[in-house]
Order: sequence, then structure tokens, then C-alpha cells
Amino acid sequence: MKARSTATLAMLAGIGVGAFAVQAIHAQSKPPVYLVGQIDITNQEGYMKEYAPLIGASIKASGGRLVAAGQPTAIVGEAPTSRIAIGIWDSMEQLQSWRNSTQYKEAQKVGDQFAKFRTYVVEGLP
Repeated sequence: MKARSTATLAMLAGIGVGAFAVQAIHAQSKPPVYLVGQIDITNQEGYMKEYAPLIGASIKASGGRLVAAGQPTAIVGEAPTSRIAIGIWDSMEQLQSWRNSTQYKEAQKVGDQFAKFRTYVVEGLP
């Protein structure tokens, strides 16, 4: 009887651990979101010295990260002449929280002095 009880408890514990692991895997599998920015810089020095450090700090503080930035190179067709920046966040909610933050809004006021921005979001694939 004692062996049967031990086996039953071990089986129940295994089911519990397995259910927790499956839930954790599903939580991690939510695809990220990417913010793509096309930036027409009108003042390179001001953009790099004043705006870039502020926006970089705001992205990092929000849990996002910049994964690419620079001039695009054409593969097919013509590349835009704008600078391209790509940031990544874990969720649309996290990205929206960043865009609504005071830190972002203050940085963007500075950025608007040195560039024109077009931004859009693309959801990642699972």
C-alpha cells in the first residue's frame, strides 16, 4: 500500500511540474513586436549628440532594445534614403507603454528638432 501511495504522489507531482513547464513554454512563445523607423535627419550632429542618447536610454528603460540602425542597402529595387532603425519589444503592450512614457515623449521633442520620423510596428512570427 505504501509503495502505491508513493507512486501516486510521484505521478501527481510529475503532472504538476509538467503542467507548469507547458504553461511557461507557452508564455515564452508569444512573438515579439518590431518598431521600424524611417528617419530623415536634418541635423546629423544634433541628432547623434542630443537625441540618440535620450531615445536609446528610453528604449532600454522600457525593456526594448535597438537591433539595427543605419543606412539601408538595396537588394531588390531602390533602398530608401532615410536612416532605418529597428527596435524590438516583447509585446505590443510593452511598446505602447514606452510610447506613452514621459521619457519617450521628452526624447521625441528633442528628436523633432533634428529629424522627421515615420514609424510603424510589425508583429513577429511565432
